[in-house]
Amino acid sequence: MGFAVFDRQAGTFTAQQHVTTQFRSASLVKLLIALDFLWNRGPAYAIPAADRPRLDVMLRSSDDNAASYYWKAGGADQIVTRMVGRLGLQNTAPPSAAGRTGWGTTGLSAADVVRIYRYLLDTAPAPVRDYVMGNLHQSTPCGTDRYHQAFGIPSAFGRPWAAKQGWHGFGDTPADPCSGTGGAALTVPADSRILNGAVLHTTGTVGAGDRSIVVVLTQSPTGTTFAKATALLTRLVRSLPVPGGVPTPA
Repeated sequence: MGFAVFDRQAGTFTAQQHVTTQFRSASLVKLLIALDFLWNRGPAYAIPAADRPRLDVMLRSSDDNAASYYWKAGGADQIVTRMVGRLGLQNTAPPSAAGRTGWGTTGLSAADVVRIYRYLLDTAPAPVRDYVMGNLHQSTPCGTDRYHQAFGIPSAFGRPWAAKQGWHGFGDTPADPCSGTGGAALTVPADSRILNGAVLHTTGTVGAGDRSIVVVLTQSPTGTTFAKATALLTRLVRSLPVPGGVPTPA
C-alpha cells in the first residue's frame, strides 16, 4: 500500500508510506480526465450543457461510460501525458507504458495524487477548483456500477469531506450491489506488477476548508472480496493522523 496525509494549514505531511510506489489508477484517473477537459476553456471555463451531466456523474458517481467517452475524445494516453507535464507529476504513466490500453490501468502514486489535489486546491483557476471539488464534495454512496463507494474517507470521517474513490479487479458485478443514492449511468515506465490483483483506493480532502489531503492506495491478491478490502482500507484510514478530521464511531 501507499499513503500520504498532507496538512494544508501547516504545509507538512503528517503521514507517508511508499508514496512513490506506482499503482493501477482505476477511477482516480478521472481527475486527470476532467482537468484535461477543462484545461483550455479559460477564462470562464464554461462547461457545455451537453457535457456537464456526463462530467458530474463521472466525478460524483465514478461513471465508467462517461470516462470512456472523454478518454477517447481526448486522445486516450495523450490525456495522461499532457497532465503529467502540466502538473509536474513524477510517478504517473499512461496505460501504454505497461502494454495496456484501458484508462484504469494508468499508473500513478500517492505522491502524485497529492500533487493533483494541491493543484486543484491552491493553483487551479477558481471555476475549475469549484467545479471539480464541488462534485467530489457530493460523492454519492453508490457508483453507477452499483459498487459501494462510501468506504475509506466517507466512512472514517464526518463531514466536511470530499472523495474520489477507485476500485478495479473485483468483477463486473458486485456481490453486494449498492442500492442507495447514486448517479445514473450514462513518464515513468509502469511496473508490470500493477496489473496484478485488485486495487482499492480512497482519496480526497477532510476537514473545514479542505484542510487535509488524504490519499490511500492499496492492492490485494486476486480473489480478495470487495467487502474484505473495503473493511481493511477503512480501518487503515481511521488510524491515520488527519488534522481537521472528525472520526466517526468505528
